[in-house]
Amino acid sequence: MKTLNNFTKGIIRENPVLVLVLGTCPTLATSTSVINALGMGVAATVVLLFSNILISALRKVIPDKVRIPCYIVLIAGLVTAVQMLVKAYAPALNDSLGIYLPLIVVNCIILGRAEMFASKNKVLASAFDGLGMGIGFTLALFLMASVREIFGNGTFCGMEIPFLTDNKISILTMAPGGFMVFGLLIACVNKFGKSKPKKSDFGCEGCPQADICGKASGKDAKEAGKDD
Repeated sequence: MKTLNNFTKGIIRENPVLVLVLGTCPTLATSTSVINALGMGVAATVVLLFSNILISALRKVIPDKVRIPCYIVLIAGLVTAVQMLVKAYAPALNDSLGIYLPLIVVNCIILGRAEMFASKNKVLASAFDGLGMGIGFTLALFLMASVREIFGNGTFCGMEIPFLTDNKISILTMAPGGFMVFGLLIACVNKFGKSKPKKSDFGCEGCPQADICGKASGKDAKEAGKDD
């Protein structure tokens, strides 16, 4: 159950883009088309998965004082390998992603999971954490790209959609439209994705400071009685 929780939390409950609001730059830049978004998402997922595995496996070997430079070197090596594979087998995608593919090295999602999770947990748990976060990142990119491409370009994966092709909302393909869609998705996640508090949470029983507050209230009442 704990392993499953490590996997699912990155998809919904702790989605790196829509909940933790990380990786905003590549999200906005590559979400103008579904193909670019999926390409970026898969590349980042592969790097996340293997970086978490390697950093977890080497967590007892890497000195604490130089852990961040070591993490960056490992991540840079993985990104270089992924970029070479994309150049060899998907040159069009490599050209579309441009500078954002090598910039995966400094993606705060990857370095954040390395520092916060992989460096403190075992290999299997770290692998599922990286995979879940990668899928969550890819899902967020896909949702944003779908909205922006369908209504902004009138296409889906490059295929024209009748009616929408002649009635494009061009601003959605620009930066303002990207921020607007991003904000709307975050609002939807905040509205429907989080569980509502129980009724008891609204009273003193649900307050973590209830004991202190009760004692303080009692003292205040006694002091008030003395003054009277």
